[in-house]
Amino acid sequence: MPLPLVRAAQLACLVLALAACASRPTSSAPSAPATLLLISVDGLRADYLGRGQTPYLDALGREGVQAEWMNPSYPSLTFPNHYTLVTGLRPDHHGIVGNTIGDDTLGRFMPSDSQAVGDGRWWGGEPIWVAAEKAGLRTATLFWPGSEAAVQGVRPSQWRKYDKAFPIEQRVGQVERWLDLPAAQRPRLITLYFDQVDAAGHDHGPQSEDVAQRLREVDAAIGELREHLRTQGTTQAVNIIVVSDHGMAATALDRMVAIEALVPAEIADTINSGQVVGFVPKPGRVQEAEQRLLGRHGAVECWRKQDMPARWHYGAHPRIAPIVCQADEGWLIERQSKIDNRRAEQWRGGGAHGYDPALPSMRAVFMAVGPAFRQHARLPAFDNVDVYPLLARLLGVPAAANDGELRNLQPALAPPAIDVRKQ
Repeated sequence: MPLPLVRAAQLACLVLALAACASRPTSSAPSAPATLLLISVDGLRADYLGRGQTPYLDALGREGVQAEWMNPSYPSLTFPNHYTLVTGLRPDHHGIVGNTIGDDTLGRFMPSDSQAVGDGRWWGGEPIWVAAEKAGLRTATLFWPGSEAAVQGVRPSQWRKYDKAFPIEQRVGQVERWLDLPAAQRPRLITLYFDQVDAAGHDHGPQSEDVAQRLREVDAAIGELREHLRTQGTTQAVNIIVVSDHGMAATALDRMVAIEALVPAEIADTINSGQVVGFVPKPGRVQEAEQRLLGRHGAVECWRKQDMPARWHYGAHPRIAPIVCQADEGWLIERQSKIDNRRAEQWRGGGAHGYDPALPSMRAVFMAVGPAFRQHARLPAFDNVDVYPLLARLLGVPAAANDGELRNLQPALAPPAIDVRKQ
């Protein structure tokens, strides 16, 4: 059964309770460090908020911190950006350079390949749960990309293999059970992942009623989590950060480009298809492949990987194909057979991401609430690499080398509480 919507009365109680805590009284009693709950709503476009489908997220943003938007890293795809959020490294530096990747030693990586996903050799950098576990802090992850692998030989204390069919209410229930553990046993870091909004966007397009319905369901789940904290009296024991990895753009049948029209299969292989396509010239066919591919082809532009736009910070990692082609917003680069099948099915279009991160349709969200954060604070847009140093600060662990800047999120943090014992 779908998760029931949290009653409006409960939201009113929640808002009143949080308002009562607005002026945090000083206390001489030491308190346990707050748990950090990091929630991702995959495919939550920044402008989905405030449309009437997300009352609980909107309330969270008003009460705590909300960014104007958050810029995804290039490419604006799920696996690269989720791993960037927890490492502070751009995909070009952590090695998850796409959803589908080729590696001369490891072979092929695809999200559906649980063996590859669980192989720590694919995942560079140091995700925040590894830093926390190294520091002796317990962590628990629910479906975050990268958390199924032993990165640097370390896994979260508790984790689950990704299961798309795992219902929303069970995801929430698992997190609530972790949060209800005694302070000495409670994980200091918990991650929660929702994929329903992204799936609806792909299948039906960003403006569809299906997206609106999934937004309402996920929003209600987050509302229930906050209500649970309130009824348990643990609101001030948990810092909540809500992020997304990217946005979503509408696609259509008349906005598709055939891979075979760009370059014949005997000249170059393809790593993947979709919005960002990597081409690997066949031995001895480099010049032919470059003559065919490099430059602008209608709604597609191709570069040697080292010549890609500097603002994307992408093109140095050995897993990136020698030639990369990027589709314009809303366009897809696919095999001719797939295009023909969609025409035969009278496909009405859907949604996609993986486009230029600077596009408004690709903008992600960032919001936060809890004892560590200011109230009613607004931040200008920032890059998602900046989230990792904030996570490290909140957990009190050393930040590994990263591409982020804590100063961009420093204004989100509440000033330190005054210890009345020192007055």
